[in-house]
Amino acid sequence: MSHLYTRTGDEGMTSLVGGQRVPKTHPRLEAYGTIDELNSQIGLLLSELNDATDKALLTTIQNLLFSIGSMLATDTSEHEVRPGRCVKQTDIKELEQAIDDAEEGLSGWRGFILPGGTHAAAQAHVCRTVCRRAERLIHALAAEAEVDTILLAYINRLSDYFFALAKKINKSAHVEENIWHKREK
Repeated sequence: MSHLYTRTGDEGMTSLVGGQRVPKTHPRLEAYGTIDELNSQIGLLLSELNDATDKALLTTIQNLLFSIGSMLATDTSEHEVRPGRCVKQTDIKELEQAIDDAEEGLSGWRGFILPGGTHAAAQAHVCRTVCRRAERLIHALAAEAEVDTILLAYINRLSDYFFALAKKINKSAHVEENIWHKREK
């Protein structure tokens, strides 16, 4: 019988792809752990959506994020990333097209938008902020290890996509965006 637990992480260490042991506080784990968190937040967002096109793209994104987590869990100085797990320029183009599609018919810049609106739009904003944190952590990892620049570009566009998606969701639900107002002195 197979067990979910391995008993190898109880001392604060874990294995990367290839077997290298590192502390659970290692920048690689922070990066791919945050990608995993983002993937879970997307799962919650998916449970709130009805639009088949958005759901299909988000499912594609979830699958790619799983591969990105695997890439980040691989010390490429010791092991190669498995074929088929790399982010491609076409993945970025797909996100850019989805951003353009989501923004079609939306009003232009009216000020900074406060996260909120419908539950689904608020969840898209949560995804956006987790994605931004993942991007920062991946950049921190890139300061000490090789990280694919296309992966970094993809994660950057992904957070933009979640922002555009939140706006699209609110517009579709006829919910007005809450615009930030400067505090009066």
